[in-house]
Amino acid sequence: MTRNETFLAAAAALLGPRGLTCDPDLLAPWLTDWRGRYTGAAMGLASPADSAELAQLVTLAGEHNVTLVPQGGNSGMSGGATPDASGASLLVSLRRMNAIGPIDLENRRVTCGAGVVLQNLHEAAEAVGLRFPLTLGGKGSATVGGLISTNAGGTQVLRHGNMRAQVLGLEAVLADGSVYSALTPLKKDNRGFDLKQLFIGSEGTLGIVTAATLKLEPALADRRVIWAGVENIQAARALLLHAEKAVGEALEGFEVIPHPSLEAVFEYAPDMRSPLEGAHAWYALIEVVADAADAPSLGERVEAMLAEAFEAGLLQDAAIANSESQAEAFWGLRETVPMAERSKGPAMQHDISVPVEKMPDFITDAIGRVEAAYPGTHAVAFGHLGDGNVHFHVISPPGSERAVWEAGDGKAISRFVHDLVTQWGGSLSAEHGIGQMKVSELQRLGDPSSLGLMRAVKSALDPKGLLNPGKLLPSE
Repeated sequence: MTRNETFLAAAAALLGPRGLTCDPDLLAPWLTDWRGRYTGAAMGLASPADSAELAQLVTLAGEHNVTLVPQGGNSGMSGGATPDASGASLLVSLRRMNAIGPIDLENRRVTCGAGVVLQNLHEAAEAVGLRFPLTLGGKGSATVGGLISTNAGGTQVLRHGNMRAQVLGLEAVLADGSVYSALTPLKKDNRGFDLKQLFIGSEGTLGIVTAATLKLEPALADRRVIWAGVENIQAARALLLHAEKAVGEALEGFEVIPHPSLEAVFEYAPDMRSPLEGAHAWYALIEVVADAADAPSLGERVEAMLAEAFEAGLLQDAAIANSESQAEAFWGLRETVPMAERSKGPAMQHDISVPVEKMPDFITDAIGRVEAAYPGTHAVAFGHLGDGNVHFHVISPPGSERAVWEAGDGKAISRFVHDLVTQWGGSLSAEHGIGQMKVSELQRLGDPSSLGLMRAVKSALDPKGLLNPGKLLPSE
């Protein structure tokens, strides 16, 4: 037998028929990324039942020099969980590790497996009067392990922070097959490095996350969702600052959407309706929340906030959702924007960030520069005004052939946008990770000292380069 055949036979004996498959039909759905941009090959798909099985599998892979590509819900946006085309890697699914432990009501935390789907975690917390304060469009497929490995963001970062802020403890299998276990949270622990932080955002290149202890929050007793029309993106920023001052930590979300993007939504989904009668250059989607103690006064505080904003000329019109279904409809408009933009033709979509206070000026500057440098294109920007995360899409000229345009002007446009965001002191990846999509750009624009440190950590923890090769870290 070949080396790979010997490895697969040993892996099959370890994992059993439920834990390993080489069936092409069963493998196929997991070989292409969510966006459909990358398709690879793999010698098989391993689904270990727990961290002990995974540790043995990783040890076995090390003995046979087999590379491993960990995968959660396969809903990433940068190709970080897709193997290369060689077929030499083994896909490792964490989806069987989907146990949600008993929820600690007193301390508001829960320990769960890496394969737990985000929506299931939401439902488990809600069943006991708590909530997990991170959500995103792919909550029905995204898993805890993937969210940790990419340090996922979402719409509640303004108040609660990225996934990193939700992780109290962590367990991971290292490249040598040993298990790093730090699931017990300590408020004070000065025994050196906070090692769990290494694995958050490392995209499976340093270790494979198998479980985590996560922070929970009290369930919401009430919320107000507002759709506001504003004159320009600078006015939206002023409205954000006003809202932060008026309601403080009750402000949970603040999204901005330009009018062309809203028009694209209505073209894509004709049944959707605008919350406002007139058109405005920009729209702000605002969510203000309250626990049981503050719920009785929430409506009054929100109405006072909006009245003061009207008087100060910070907004032109606004509607407050009068039911949960209407609140979800407001959010549905925002969540439909990416699909609507994609439907308009080939586009280069950029997940970037700048310092929060610079976001309005960056958007204005970048749109003008891109459209001037590439005539016929149409640039749009939307996203999380409260945390500086810009979803910057550049739509191709009408009639462009996708493959030709993306490989030519599209690629050049992405370099142009990444150069701009770097000049503004920002990041070429805000919440979707580097994956394989942005490796070369990180190599081109990344700080040499930072890249050197990351390579040193990778070399120390995975000297053979067995974990998720070709992702995140550019070669020297």
